Amino acid sequence: MDVIAVVAFDRIHPFHLSVPCLVFGEEQPSAELPPCEIRVCTPGAAPIITTAGFTVSTGYGLDEVADAAMVIVPSWPDPELPAPPDIVEAVRAAHAAGARVVGLCLGAFVVADTGLLDGRPAATHWKWADEFARRFPKVALDRESLYVDDGDIVTSAGTTAAIDTCLHLLRRQHGAELANRVARRLVTPPHREGGQAQFIEHPLPATGSQHPLAATLRWAIEHLGDDLTVDTLAAHAAMSRRTFTRHFRKTAGTSVSAWIATQRIAMAQRLLETGDHTVERIAAQCGFGSAVTMREQFSRALGTTPSAYRRTFRGP
Repeated sequence: MDVIAVVAFDRIHPFHLSVPCLVFGEEQPSAELPPCEIRVCTPGAAPIITTAGFTVSTGYGLDEVADAAMVIVPSWPDPELPAPPDIVEAVRAAHAAGARVVGLCLGAFVVADTGLLDGRPAATHWKWADEFARRFPKVALDRESLYVDDGDIVTSAGTTAAIDTCLHLLRRQHGAELANRVARRLVTPPHREGGQAQFIEHPLPATGSQHPLAATLRWAIEHLGDDLTVDTLAAHAAMSRRTFTRHFRKTAGTSVSAWIATQRIAMAQRLLETGDHTVERIAAQCGFGSAVTMREQFSRALGTTPSAYRRTFRGP
């Protein structure tokens, strides 16, 4: 019988702990499929306290991880805090013995702490991507994908991407029919369109800011439908093109054209989420010029189409 070891620890979020148990613990619908056993393993086999305040006690310790066919590390509670040596060694030893290692959401930080991700691609929650890149410069961070399957190591983006990842692994092991059946029981799509870029927040600059570019940035956001150029924005800010460009890159951390493109995408997202306008009208309002151009840029930036995005965030 295959053993799937889920590594658990204090301050684990109940949702993250439950995902692998729900997906892989579903009743096997066919006797032809090999049975598997889920073991939630804690340091010293001790009870753990979740972020919801209740205690989980399973009786399995980290020694159980060594014999597992797959080791899953759910979201780690503090991305700035390295994983303890006993967890790191347990995951590393299981991988050396042939186990597939899975880091869900911030669990990717724990997997990276083992050194197993050095020189390999990985995903994690977009909000903590910069921290991940800082702590693990040897890892090829994929900021777009909902999950990254690199064979014996799999990592996922944030929160519900853990469901996508576990369904993917179930599909890989036992085929699409079983994965689709489990997805229907969980009332979730077997596979979601696009990547995690569509979920990243794009906050607007603070309206009360006294920064010399604040007024120009707010003006630009209010006029995204116009033909905005560097010269136009520089004139609004009463600066030379060179001075404006220097201040802008220092303030926004990117080029003017890239910033405008991001703001137009963000505006289109809000309109798709909250309004009933056609894609053609939204494209004109946001300054894309045409619906074709908007679809191309939307797909490039978010990995999905405007129509698919609207379905995801507004429903039928």
